[in-house]
Amino acid sequence: MIPQIVIYPLIVQMLLAIILMALWSRINWQRIISISGSILNLGVAVWLFISVWNDGTLTIQAGNWEAPFGITFVADTFAATLVLLTAIAGLAVSSFSAGSVIKPRLKFGFFPIFHFLLLGLNGAFLTGDIFNLYVWFEIIIITSFVLLTIGGEKAQLEGAVKYFTLNILASIVFLTAIAVLYGLTGSLNMADLASKVAEVENRTLVQVNALLFLVGFGIKSALFPLYFWLPASYHTPPSAVSAIFGGLLTKVGVYALVRVFTLIFEIDPFLENVLLAVAVLTLFSGAVGAIVQNNIRKIFSYLVICHIGYMIAGLGMMTEMAIAGAVFYLIHDILVKTNLFMVSGVIYKIKANHNIRKLGDFYADHPKMSLLFAIPIFSLVGIPPLSGFWPKLSLVGEGWSTGNYMVIVGILFASFVTLFVIVKMWGEVFWKSGEKLPQLRNFPYFKNLSKVKKVQMVAPIIMLSFISLYLGFGAENIQTLANRIAFELLDNQEYINAVLRK
Repeated sequence: MIPQIVIYPLIVQMLLAIILMALWSRINWQRIISISGSILNLGVAVWLFISVWNDGTLTIQAGNWEAPFGITFVADTFAATLVLLTAIAGLAVSSFSAGSVIKPRLKFGFFPIFHFLLLGLNGAFLTGDIFNLYVWFEIIIITSFVLLTIGGEKAQLEGAVKYFTLNILASIVFLTAIAVLYGLTGSLNMADLASKVAEVENRTLVQVNALLFLVGFGIKSALFPLYFWLPASYHTPPSAVSAIFGGLLTKVGVYALVRVFTLIFEIDPFLENVLLAVAVLTLFSGAVGAIVQNNIRKIFSYLVICHIGYMIAGLGMMTEMAIAGAVFYLIHDILVKTNLFMVSGVIYKIKANHNIRKLGDFYADHPKMSLLFAIPIFSLVGIPPLSGFWPKLSLVGEGWSTGNYMVIVGILFASFVTLFVIVKMWGEVFWKSGEKLPQLRNFPYFKNLSKVKKVQMVAPIIMLSFISLYLGFGAENIQTLANRIAFELLDNQEYINAVLRK
């Protein structure tokens, strides 16, 4: 066992970003190094996951300062799983970017910034210090803002302003919550906070502090009513950027909520009711928003919001099976949403439009590609036995067991709306005759791409589609993983002991 492996994903991404900055004007070299480095990073992430699975929670204390005084990095099963998912999504988007992002945008430092973003994501998942979680969030915000604005188009800048404004507000609330928490406990180490928060006599102040964290992370997760920045921004940048945003950025907020409310704060009946109400309203509002959209990427953006509600519902019910369902859905959602935004990018390269009413004949023109795209599209719906079905089944069952019938109503409503929206989109884009729109059938961009670039765009969609099929047909293995994560989150003594070396 090598404890230093905990920070290897951070080191790999940092070195990649630095090397790519040194090759700022060598675009072809950047493509090669980004993809090769992402493959290396995937190997490191697999190594970390296997080590954690076999040996339990791993920790490293930066500068050999013992916890709770130093900066701690922790890899439990939950963190290692998310680092692995980040590596898979990062490799897919790196390859897709190499084929789809135009050269002028790559010259503005797309790949270095992209890998700095992955560095921030890995740091957020692996940190064991609540203040350093804030620092990693800031790295994510800064890099994502740059990726949003690369190209400088009006829609991008408008979306970026909304994105940055709301996320800076979230950071202010988050930093305020950290200050209050430090004032109450005198500690920033999350494992140390687990015991110290429980000893605070002023429970009302603790509850207010928990609500501050809920607001801060809720904005970053795009929870109701704090989600308006997401559909205003996620459809504006290149599809490669939307893919990593839709797959991972909101999930960092979900991860933070799960970590904080299972490790630091005890969910009392009031907080449970707040979380469940927010989850149900998120399910409803995201679903309603998706119904009225005609832009493919806006549809997917609202479905990102809607499906966050599933995960928060699992957290709010706070039982082992509910948490396992939320974790399973988190795994499924990261891969499927990343894939769907890449699918939308390929459709745009072929048809030159994102408006479903102006599309058609995709299946007639590209039958094999359409069947490939059907895998992530209908996995999103959760048609049995695809991956989206199993976690929803767990959440509905647990909602019934705990008497949370409104959660069941919200889950069923969101599921039926997702089905309706996806069937509508499939009919408009893939089955509808496009004879009235001949100019779309002959859009030359994708056809004129080199074979290498076509492979770079389609191969990651194939990879993520096969993984999604495995999540569905090998659901018992993913359920075993989700059950272990849920057990560790609710019985967090192993995490605390590993960090504090008890």
